Formats: sequence, structure tokens, C-alpha cells
Amino acid sequence: MENNLETNNEQNENVNFESRLNLQPLKESVAQVKAEIAKVIVGQNKMIDQLLVAVLSNGHVLLEGVPGVAKTISAKLLAKTLSLDFSRIQFTPDLMPSDIIGTSVFDLSKSTFDFKKGPIFSNFVLIDEINRAPAKTQAALFEVMEERQITADGTTYILDRPFLVIATQNPIEQEGTYRLPEAQLDRFLFKINIGYPNLSEEIHIIQKENELQSRDKMSDIATIISQSNIIAFQELVKEILIEQNLIEYIAKIVLNTRENAFLYIGASPRASIAILNASKGFAALRGRDFVTPDDIKDAAIPVLQHRVVVTPEREMEGITSTEIIKQIVDSVEIPR
Repeated sequence: MENNLETNNEQNENVNFESRLNLQPLKESVAQVKAEIAKVIVGQNKMIDQLLVAVLSNGHVLLEGVPGVAKTISAKLLAKTLSLDFSRIQFTPDLMPSDIIGTSVFDLSKSTFDFKKGPIFSNFVLIDEINRAPAKTQAALFEVMEERQITADGTTYILDRPFLVIATQNPIEQEGTYRLPEAQLDRFLFKINIGYPNLSEEIHIIQKENELQSRDKMSDIATIISQSNIIAFQELVKEILIEQNLIEYIAKIVLNTRENAFLYIGASPRASIAILNASKGFAALRGRDFVTPDDIKDAAIPVLQHRVVVTPEREMEGITSTEIIKQIVDSVEIPR
């Protein structure tokens, strides 16, 4: 009997609980990217995690915050750590769709029209102050953000993988700005609200700025992840396991947004898919090959807060979509 127990104990010690996916290269690369960004950015760890999850989930991001909270520099630093073609587009009220997509130019030597690609033909596109361009220009982004392709003059151009848009907007300015169409907001995987730093972070920011004044902030940032590795990581994230009861958990959260009395418009099935993909990204970021309820909770607010519309009565009371989504997530029973 004792011999059997000893044998069983030896077998238990030899059991290998390793992940079925090799997430170690991904985990190491993410840690290196965070270390590079931390050379310049103080705090904002949650935002950096969400940006990395968006990259892993192949989703676009809308960064919202008052001027001076490192929206643009964060996107530029992230782009520097990734070996991707980068372009920046400054949105203005006079920006035309052709300024983004490109235009056909007549070539006299060939007597034909040649399509000159615009700045959207890149792997990583930073759009600064996206809400400053009119609806006609905003509409030019619909196809490229959802389908990763552009149709111009009857010809369809497929964009190279990966393709990521990070857009910034200032929520406090009204003059010279345009409200983003709901259909465009729905194409962003995340909306990330960036707040003010606390006192210790503010002191650290001032100290770091004083130290870096004599040199370019971007010059010390190393490129960590190659284009091929990013694509490989994105494919790996798709293989993260999610159980049926957690899929039902996502569906219940989204369904509650449609039945909530405080919301005029709830989230669509596209939001459910976005939570699914983002929760897998969070799991991979944490070195797991399976999704947990905490991954879904962390994905729910940045995925849903820009896809729902608060009723006018509750909006007048100062209740935000973020608060309502948090209440919904807390009210849905967690699967056991």
C-alpha cells in the first residue's frame, strides 16, 4: 500500500502542467516593449496594457483625454517599439478623403491615371484629433478600418498585415470639432480614457522631463518586435481557449446593455466578438492559454463604453456610459 502511494506521489510530481501554447516569446517581447515605453512614459500602465492587447487582438484604439496626458507620445512610442511602417495624419476641418486614401493622378508619359497611395497605406497609423475632420472625411475610414482594404476608382487595394489605427481626441473642446459617427466608433476595438496622473507620478514626470530635455525622447527607444512576429503573435492569440460558459457570460453582458433602462442604444454582436478577442489578448498578455472571467471584465468597459448611448435623462444627471457598463458587469453572475 505504501509503495503504491509513493508511486502515485512520484507520478504527480512528474505531471507537466505547461501551457499547450508557447506564450513565452510573446510574454518576453511584451515585457521588453513595456520597459522601452517606461523610459519616457510615467505610470499609465493600464493604458499601455490595453494598447498591447489591441495590437495582439488586431484591433483599433481611440484614445481620449485632455491635452497633455501623453496620448500622442504613447502611440508614437508604441509604434517605435514595433517594426512596422508608421504614418501620422493630423485631422483638420479642411481635410478631404483623398488626403487620407490617396488620389488618381494623370501620367502624361503613359496617358493613364496612376493611383497615388495616401498615408493610410501603412501598418501603424496615428490619427491625431480625429474629431476635427467632417463626416465626409470620417466616412473614408469606414472600409479601411473594418475590412483592411480600400476601394478607389473601382480597384480594391488590400492593406498589408498588420494594420492598426490609433486615434486621439480631446473631449473638452467643442469649437471646430465634429462628433464621430456611431458606425465609426463601433469600428474601434477599445476606447481608452486617459486621466490625470497622481502626485507622485506628476513629480516623476517633471523629474524625467528635466533629465531628458537635452536629448530626443524617441532616440533611446529600441525596436523590439518584428512585423512577422506581430502577425505570429496575433495568430497565437486566436488559439487561446475560452470555455462555453464564458462565451455565455460575454453574451449576457452584451444582452444587458440592450435591456438596461439607462441606455438608449445597446451594444451589437460586433461588441460581443470584440470582447471575445480582447479577453484572449488579456489572457495572452498574462501568459495564459485560456480566458478567465477577469479577462472578460477587463475587456468589457473599454470595448463597450463607446458603443452604447446613454438616455438623455441620465446624461443630464451626469451618469456616464462607463459607470453604467461597470454596473452591468458587476450585476451579471460570474460563471463557476
